[in-house]
Amino acid sequence: MTREAGMKVVIAGAGGKMGRALIDAVLADRGCTLAAAFDVKGSPAIGTSVAGTKVGADARRAIGLGEVLIDFTRPSGTLAHLAACVAARKPIVIGTTGFAPGERRTIAAAAKRIPVAMSPNFAIGVNVVFKLAETAARILGDDFDVEIVEAHHRQKVDAPSGTALRLGEVIARALKRDLGKVAVHGRQGEPGARGAKEIGFHAIRGGDIVGEHHVIFAGTGERVEVGVRSQSRTTYALGALRAARWLRGRAPGLYDMADVLGLK
Repeated sequence: MTREAGMKVVIAGAGGKMGRALIDAVLADRGCTLAAAFDVKGSPAIGTSVAGTKVGADARRAIGLGEVLIDFTRPSGTLAHLAACVAARKPIVIGTTGFAPGERRTIAAAAKRIPVAMSPNFAIGVNVVFKLAETAARILGDDFDVEIVEAHHRQKVDAPSGTALRLGEVIARALKRDLGKVAVHGRQGEPGARGAKEIGFHAIRGGDIVGEHHVIFAGTGERVEVGVRSQSRTTYALGALRAARWLRGRAPGLYDMADVLGLK
């Protein structure tokens, strides 16, 4: 039986672990078609064939073949691919993390011209945890101390993770705090008593941990914990595909998974 053509998806970073997970998800989804896949020059993936699609190094050509680009690469690469999407008037799903403030402004400017779905984590369960953490923070208030603990594989380059930072942003907003002023990244020596409004971040790196995030609300006599463990990169890939489908036909704008899932 011939598979019907679905939404034409382009994958960046095809040779990476997340790129391969995205390709597998597209191939397994009857509503999607792998239009093209590409990677940086010099990648071992260049020239290989995936389900009849040859992995190339020409991002602009690949983007032109599809309807939407999904990009989980590095900030510099994502920004270059974003410019190509703007030129081609194609939407983009961005799962890359570690952007500097100026780079985020570049993405926001591009979103005035094309639809952009950007999230530090596209897993459905993680986005539910964002909402749960926001709700808990609003109810528990200043009587509970907040600590965020995250764990990832040894090769992750940024810390804290984008997901941990988003948790901090969500909680700080619910508590009416400026995260830039109250965030504390790890503790060492004799830092003194904990500040009443601190939001602590702690990063663990090791082995092949896919991703774990836990928020601890510690009060007097009780502790509330909200957390999620990602056991496979497939969770991120499935969420990214859901976002890609949601972007189809949308007006230009900067969207996130809360928009995609109707959590706002």
